[in-house]
Amino acid sequence: MKCPFCGTEDSKVIDSRPTDEGERIRRRRECLNCAKRFTTYEIIESLPIIVIKKDKSRETFDRDKLLNGILRACDKRQISINTLDNMIDEIEATIQNSLDREVTSVKIGELVMEKLKDIDEVAYVRFASVYRQFKDITTFMEELNKLIQK
Repeated sequence: MKCPFCGTEDSKVIDSRPTDEGERIRRRRECLNCAKRFTTYEIIESLPIIVIKKDKSRETFDRDKLLNGILRACDKRQISINTLDNMIDEIEATIQNSLDREVTSVKIGELVMEKLKDIDEVAYVRFASVYRQFKDITTFMEELNKLIQK
């Protein structure tokens, strides 16, 4: 690490401690040349997730956009925002842990439906009806029957 005072690249770490709930590490360093102390921060480098839409266009993953879509499905349901935040955290972690930097909107929709099915069946059906674009009542009933059978 380069010293901000003399420019020497030799320094030693005096103290390390986590900050921001473990998201960053704060390090106190001492320059081996001029003996002055300075602070550095170490953070995890996160690569952006690219979403491939149905029309083949690409955009960066937007957590707020996903939350808004889920909130519409959960309208007037007894589901806490904390539950939805945890759900989105799990979905985002699943995507981040995959080796792919690009994910299809179809895959994200499937992950949402999988999670919603366990949280609230009505919200699941609402989300599925928009996501799967049911053409008529028959396809809607088929989805309901699958849910009932499980």
